[in-house]
Amino acid sequence: MSSLDKLKKLVSRFDDNRDAYLSGQYNETQVRREFIDPFFKLLGWDIDNEQGYAEAYKDVIHEDSIKIGGATKAPDYCFRIGGTRKFFLEAKRPSVNLKEDISASYQLRRYGWSAKLPLSILTNFEGFAVYDCRIKPAQTDKVAKSRIQYFQYTDYPEKWDEIASIYSREAVLKGSFDKFVETTKTKKGTAEVDSAFLADIENWREALARNLSLRNSGLTSRQLNFSVQALIDRIIFLRMCEDRGIETYGRLQALQNGTQIYSRLIRLFREADDRYNSGLFHFNEEKDRATPPDDLTPSLTVDDKILKEIFKNLYYPDSPYEFSVLPTEILGEVYEQFLGKVIRIKGRSAVVEEKPEVKKAGGVYYTPRYIVDYIVQNTVGELLQGKKPGKRGGVDKIKILDPACGSGSFLLGAYQYLLDWYRDGYVKAGPEKHKKLLYPMRKNDWRLTTDERKRILLTHIHGVDIDPQAVEVTKLSLLLKVLEGESGETLRRQKEMFKKRALPDLGGNIKCGNSLIGPDFYQGQQMSLLDEEEQYRINAFDWQTEFKDIIQSGGFDVVIGNPPYVRQETLGEFKDYFQKHYKVYHGVADLYSYFIERGFSLLKPAGLFSYIVGNKWMRANYGAPLRRWMKQQCIEEIIDFGDLQVFQKATTYTCILRISDGSSKRKFRCSKVQHLDFLDLKSHVQKNHFQINRSQLEDSGWSLADSKTQNLLNRLKSIGTPLGDYVDRQIFYGIKTGLNEAFVIDAETRSRLIAEEPQSADLIKSFLVGKDIKRYQLLQPKNYLIFTRRGVDLNNYAAIKNHLTKFKKNLTPKPKGYDEQKNGKWEGRKPGNYKWYEIQDTVDYYEEFEKPKIIWPGISEEVNAFSFDLNNFYGNDNNQIIVAKDLYLFGLLCSNVVKIFLQNKCDKVQGGFYRLKIIYIEKIPIRVIDFSNPEEKKLHDRMVELVERMLELNKNLAEAKAAQDKTHLQRQIETTDDKIDRLVYDLYDLNEEEIALVEKANG
Repeated sequence: MSSLDKLKKLVSRFDDNRDAYLSGQYNETQVRREFIDPFFKLLGWDIDNEQGYAEAYKDVIHEDSIKIGGATKAPDYCFRIGGTRKFFLEAKRPSVNLKEDISASYQLRRYGWSAKLPLSILTNFEGFAVYDCRIKPAQTDKVAKSRIQYFQYTDYPEKWDEIASIYSREAVLKGSFDKFVETTKTKKGTAEVDSAFLADIENWREALARNLSLRNSGLTSRQLNFSVQALIDRIIFLRMCEDRGIETYGRLQALQNGTQIYSRLIRLFREADDRYNSGLFHFNEEKDRATPPDDLTPSLTVDDKILKEIFKNLYYPDSPYEFSVLPTEILGEVYEQFLGKVIRIKGRSAVVEEKPEVKKAGGVYYTPRYIVDYIVQNTVGELLQGKKPGKRGGVDKIKILDPACGSGSFLLGAYQYLLDWYRDGYVKAGPEKHKKLLYPMRKNDWRLTTDERKRILLTHIHGVDIDPQAVEVTKLSLLLKVLEGESGETLRRQKEMFKKRALPDLGGNIKCGNSLIGPDFYQGQQMSLLDEEEQYRINAFDWQTEFKDIIQSGGFDVVIGNPPYVRQETLGEFKDYFQKHYKVYHGVADLYSYFIERGFSLLKPAGLFSYIVGNKWMRANYGAPLRRWMKQQCIEEIIDFGDLQVFQKATTYTCILRISDGSSKRKFRCSKVQHLDFLDLKSHVQKNHFQINRSQLEDSGWSLADSKTQNLLNRLKSIGTPLGDYVDRQIFYGIKTGLNEAFVIDAETRSRLIAEEPQSADLIKSFLVGKDIKRYQLLQPKNYLIFTRRGVDLNNYAAIKNHLTKFKKNLTPKPKGYDEQKNGKWEGRKPGNYKWYEIQDTVDYYEEFEKPKIIWPGISEEVNAFSFDLNNFYGNDNNQIIVAKDLYLFGLLCSNVVKIFLQNKCDKVQGGFYRLKIIYIEKIPIRVIDFSNPEEKKLHDRMVELVERMLELNKNLAEAKAAQDKTHLQRQIETTDDKIDRLVYDLYDLNEEEIALVEKANG
């Protein structure tokens, strides 16, 4: 019987008994078992886990419904693929009218929105409502708000193909569900849970900071930051525990009734210390605790009004959050942004400001989950391959480190991987053998005991961060992960069994310090000259002391993370130290270079290291020491994301780097990711990787190309002469004015100046900017340059003088030694030996612009965007030129052969653009003609002939008006272009396989 026939029988049976169902004779559980479960089985979902998958990989999770305050605290079904949530389903009894019951739709939307799921389903089988959960739910919303589909049970047979094409397991696996999600996307009303929660806790921080500063005199900025974050962390922790059934629901909410709220809140915190034993709630001296108790926050005063407002926004119906389904990882994403700001005391008030280092970096960016998962799988997973849990399995001593842990995303990922691995290993070995490590949630559904989850965390997970706030957030996230899936009942049962409190103290695992700076930073300095705040800011960290046992045993087994992106301009005070202590030092290297060397140095033999870092070190000058150091290591893998933007709302160019502490290998695995539309990075890399020979890595810059492409590039280099040698290094930059607003003018301004004073034409030059230059195309500059070079007497050009005088304030060069702290920020140009009206560049080759030349933009979407100029055009500093009337050379530069060479040499930037730097251009291999050889001269002359035709055709195309003429000319251009490429293939003696490779790369 087909699935459609089975569906019709199901619908018919419901229809026959509909009156009984609607009258309330059937409860929700009966409806689920008799109709909803069979319905989704017909859609291919393994509702009852008949495949026997481990908990982490089940298709469907049936949540335990915890009735608290009349609200269900967990969705009835969670549908997943590979352990990843796709959508929730909330089931109601048939007597509930889905088209009118606002509470049912609001509850479902809170679940989906809090879990950051795009869509979720509400059904009682009679109706099937699909809601867009990207729209923030509000209690005042009408029931139809954000509902995007509704089916009546009588519609199911007719609409079966449509329903199955979106919600069947196969449709979700093939990406049809995700495509449907994208087609229904709307910006109207959307506010993702992380953004909304961030806004809320930022408001709490601001309100608490002002109130604490007002009511508690004498607090330092550091004490204020600690106190505010500790209060927020503790409140969030207890509130999440309430929705997860670990804490009694509504205890925080009940504090609103009455006065002296803060003192009663502190009592709740002290009770939490008795239950959890966590550093989060640590108020009394205890033996063997890694950190001192908090005796500050219990002594503070906080106004009732502030706390009432916070608590009000955390509970139904005012709160849109459903903490039972809010992933711990989302909390980390929220806090990553939260940590970008700091409270400062100014006078008698407290203000929240962006941290200077964050401001300079352009913000804080959370590492995407798929990056974390990939790095963890290929380090922690690799290390655990073939091993078994337990001392005999050799895993009990494995130590994992993130030396710049931030909000803890990598440590959370590693911890979750270990939890799944241990649980699956114990179950596979036989649950009955591990009764102290496992307990059953349901039949064949096992969980690790909290005691074992604590042991795994304390044994394996370690982190360091320079920011004390980040350290506390990492601890909070890990503690919540320990409690994931627990309830008050399970914790009480385990406390009776193990006689221990629920949570560990992570003070010995997650530490605050500067991973890159050791205590020897202070050698030769008088500590008395460094005030307390300065020492806290530098925060020197002694690895030998802080992780003594681990370092003495050889180091960490795994080092993972995403080190901070801090530009070299802010590292001035540390550069001398870095130069003395790091082999990868370069005066303008970014901070991540040092984190790579430091992280690797902490590995034990056979350990694994993996970061996501910037990729510019592979080609930039400052990356040369890092490249040399890297070639000496055992590189396992590089995944280059090119110009793809891995981090949301950030312009970064990244790669994943994996190294092992072993002997160097001849080859390593590489993948160049071309898009981010993959379901799983691991599978994508597996299908699209290639091997690279270490020997092909050049000190001048690394080209990550597969062996066939690399062999071609090597052959081209062996045949040709580097362009820089071919033109005797006569490659020039365009002109940098120092203030384009003043010196670069339009046609109307040019005409006016010349009309006022005809001799102005002597100083006004046609001026090309980057976007004016396209491959082979006619150059048509739209701008002009007032070229007041050195030695020009401006008094001879009154019209130009009047024009430039309007900009004199911003044109005046800053005097040498000008002190901006004393005298204010200088509004003019950089210091230099030029007069206010002269262009900033000390250009001594300006006459070269008035000769025939090959010109190209510094940044271009087309990597070989070379053009030819016979009209004496000047160019801006984004352009570069070769002064030569060499049409043979020009033809080579515009060919597909040069294109594939530059594609593998040049940096890519956002939007698919290439940086055509001179250091890359001058390496282009040029096939030199032996003019004494008649055959070679014939090839040269043929090239010149074709290039002249190409230039003429492009000129005619630019002047053509009729569409038919344009089409005809375009066809001739394509034919001529192809002939030039064929000629170049002959010049470089490429075989058919190499030609195919070139043409494939060029689409």
